[in-house]
Amino acid sequence: MTPASAATAPDPTAASAPTAEPASTSAPSPGGWADPGHGARYRARVLAEHARLTASLAGFRRHQDRVLADLLDFNSGTVFGREHGFGRIRTLADFRSAVPVQDYAAHRPLIERTAAGEPNLLTADAPLVYFTSSGSTGDHKKIPVTARFMRTTFLPFYFAAWAGLVEQVPEVLRRPDAVLNLKHDPLSAPPLTADGSPHVGASQVDFGTRFGEPLAAEVGSGAPWATLPVEVAPGDHTEKMYLRLRMAVQSDLRALVGINPAMVAAVPHQLGLWWPRIVKEIGDGTVGGRRFGSPDPARAAELERIADYFGTIRPAHVWPRIEALFAWTTGMARLYLPGLREEFGVGVQALPAPVAASEGPVAVALDRHGSAGSLVPTASVYEFVPADEDLTPDVRTLLPEELEAGADYHVVFSHVGGFYRYTVGDVVRVVDSVGGVPRVAYAGRGTRSDAAGERLRDAQVIRALEAALTAGGLALRNAACRVEEDPEGTLRYRFAIAPRAAWLPGELDRFSARLDEALTRESAGYRSARAERRLGPLVTQLLDPGAFDRDWHTAVASGIRPTQVKDRLFRQDEALWRRLTGPAG
Repeated sequence: MTPASAATAPDPTAASAPTAEPASTSAPSPGGWADPGHGARYRARVLAEHARLTASLAGFRRHQDRVLADLLDFNSGTVFGREHGFGRIRTLADFRSAVPVQDYAAHRPLIERTAAGEPNLLTADAPLVYFTSSGSTGDHKKIPVTARFMRTTFLPFYFAAWAGLVEQVPEVLRRPDAVLNLKHDPLSAPPLTADGSPHVGASQVDFGTRFGEPLAAEVGSGAPWATLPVEVAPGDHTEKMYLRLRMAVQSDLRALVGINPAMVAAVPHQLGLWWPRIVKEIGDGTVGGRRFGSPDPARAAELERIADYFGTIRPAHVWPRIEALFAWTTGMARLYLPGLREEFGVGVQALPAPVAASEGPVAVALDRHGSAGSLVPTASVYEFVPADEDLTPDVRTLLPEELEAGADYHVVFSHVGGFYRYTVGDVVRVVDSVGGVPRVAYAGRGTRSDAAGERLRDAQVIRALEAALTAGGLALRNAACRVEEDPEGTLRYRFAIAPRAAWLPGELDRFSARLDEALTRESAGYRSARAERRLGPLVTQLLDPGAFDRDWHTAVASGIRPTQVKDRLFRQDEALWRRLTGPAG
């Protein structure tokens, strides 16, 4: 093969389409994306919800008052509602006086009693499912999800969040296999709570069956790999990822959906990791060792030649017509997305997933802004706390109209689903406002690293990393840090960096100095800790480029669902630090 012909990958649709009868656990609802008219109906619903949400911005405070009145009226007879006088509350000021700011731990006793079968505690509506989410301690939360919450709070926001993708990449609605949805992983036999409700991740719920919303099935959920052709243990996430990637290699993908950007970042590594097995199975016409479709030795040989020519295989070689990646574009991802997009091809867009948690929505992009979204007036009552303040039950909160552009805030929300003045644990940065409504971007987790009074937050360190990288013209694949003692016993920060390309002699020392300076600008606590010698100068070590990819896969192989293995900046656990920074094994 000549260089000219090698540089243009063959059309992936030349491969045989999978035709074998699925035998796995994750069958989608009947009809759905297999119906020729489903894409048009889905588009209409998405754009209608997007238009309603956009129009609601003009009456933001009016909608917030309605959300408050609804949650008070609907849940006034619950245990929580009676204890906090919901029946007597008339204004937001009354609500803020009657209900303390509280986290999951404060809600947990009533949630656990609800999951055990006791009704009418947090919400008058019985939960139909519990979303699972790993907290900062690694414990699995139980997030009660009711029909009323889904109808009034979640689904309107959820549909509107897909508008950018379906409008900018219309091909995703024309073929079920145009999207590789990395997070879609439904279960036919999910674990249950004591009240008999499924306790699963949001990506594992069939909304059509559970909530009567067939249109809520995400793009990519009707692809051939949505139902795996071989039996796989529910906890064998590595094999499930392999099987879906193996099948997707033979489709003409136009977009990848990850939400969690670490899942998207893992794909180039996975292609290299599993490439020999993938090529062999394409040639043999198998998936997971089972006959699936027709053998395609010609396609297998072509893919081998491409990999040989380039020395590696990249997503752009396999799927040359990918147009978009749909995931969070902020947090640590803002540092590695520019390089990651290049792996998928020239001009590939990174479209921002909404700012949300399993407990509820925060913001959704209503235009082409690359990171920020508007608050959702009809979903929750929003309050905020400056990010440098501690979240105590009586902390003074700010309303959206009181926020300042360029500042970071903890998010506090309340909604009819049973979360009241709830601190979700995330920090957002106000970018600007549209129609008087703040637009916010996810900035990082709300937890702090505070070994010597420095009180460092994710967002501060990420901005400092960006400044130091930009000043030196450097790029990375990922980064993490921890506190350690230097040889004299003084505490200091150690940063581990996986570079995108090799750094030249001297660049590491210059980067460390710039990062230290940037942290002193970002954080008054870090600045005083350094000035008073409670912290010594930070140090940086370079890892090999694949270190974070291997670490991510090791975490998934341990049984953690891929959606929950997210970028983690602060890593104080000694064993996990050694796993990340140790030699490749």
